[in-house]
Amino acid sequence: MQISRIFAPITNPQTHIPMRREAFKMFLNPGQKEEYKRRHANLFPELRRLLSESGVRNYSIYLDEDTNTLYAYQELEGDGGSQDLGATEICQKWWAYMADIMKTNPDNSPVSIPLPEMFHMD
Repeated sequence: MQISRIFAPITNPQTHIPMRREAFKMFLNPGQKEEYKRRHANLFPELRRLLSESGVRNYSIYLDEDTNTLYAYQELEGDGGSQDLGATEICQKWWAYMADIMKTNPDNSPVSIPLPEMFHMD
């Protein structure tokens, strides 16, 4: 699944590699908060490695418990990001593992909506 993004340019302070911030939202099924947290506490090591090797940094996911909306934030080095890893076997395995607790597309990828940056302050 390819999505369009609005990028806010930044630089990694240690490596001086250009980076960008990205945010998107996903949707958790009702009653799945603890299971979502449990599964992410045990993130597949090979997926963690893939994300890191793909330039994903400072990745956080927040939950709005009133709406079951997940808000993800990540900083990215290079041109790709977590949303570009869907063709990998490990990402497809993770999607299948998470599909029963999230709103998903027909390919098991989570429904993901990019969020434009409206304000930033260092």
